[in-house]
Amino acid sequence: MLGGTFDPVHYGHLRLAENAREADGLSLDRVLFVPAGQPWRKKDRVISHGSHRAAMLSRAVEENPAFEMSTVELERDGPSYTVDTLEFLHRQYPDTEFFLIMGEDALADLPNWREPQRIISLAQLAVVSRRESNGGRRDEVESLSVGAWERIVRVPMEPLEISGSAIRDKVRRGLSVRYLVPDAVRLYIADRGLYLE
Repeated sequence: MLGGTFDPVHYGHLRLAENAREADGLSLDRVLFVPAGQPWRKKDRVISHGSHRAAMLSRAVEENPAFEMSTVELERDGPSYTVDTLEFLHRQYPDTEFFLIMGEDALADLPNWREPQRIISLAQLAVVSRRESNGGRRDEVESLSVGAWERIVRVPMEPLEISGSAIRDKVRRGLSVRYLVPDAVRLYIADRGLYLE
């Protein structure tokens, strides 16, 4: 599972998912992209309507048979919490082993998430990093759940400095976002006039 606002989905997200899918120790059958409904960590930021984010994501993943999208968080009322989504997915797919794909920044923030111990019990953590981890967060992660550090699978990632905020800013300024997002996403943004205001 790879969650996020995906506002918009970009090549950094897609490359991250592909690296995780192929990583040693993972060999995932598929990657489930889950766009957040009401991301509680970004409640002070205006985000595009879920229907737009889902439409862009659907277009971005359609050519990869190992990529799939779930709108479970968009369909649920209230803030989007990873623990609720993982519990839902476990009920829906009871015989599935889940990995939660996240970056080093999300791992550092994990103690602030809702029910982090439960998250660790529901999914193994696939942590994507562009550099070797120095192990500096080990104590924090171990404080959440005994043995949690050993449940982390490291996923190497080549540097791709792409961000949703930079893409939105480029669109606002009338600059090209070609080669930052899939063409289908770029055309959707232009056709709907997203990020202009």
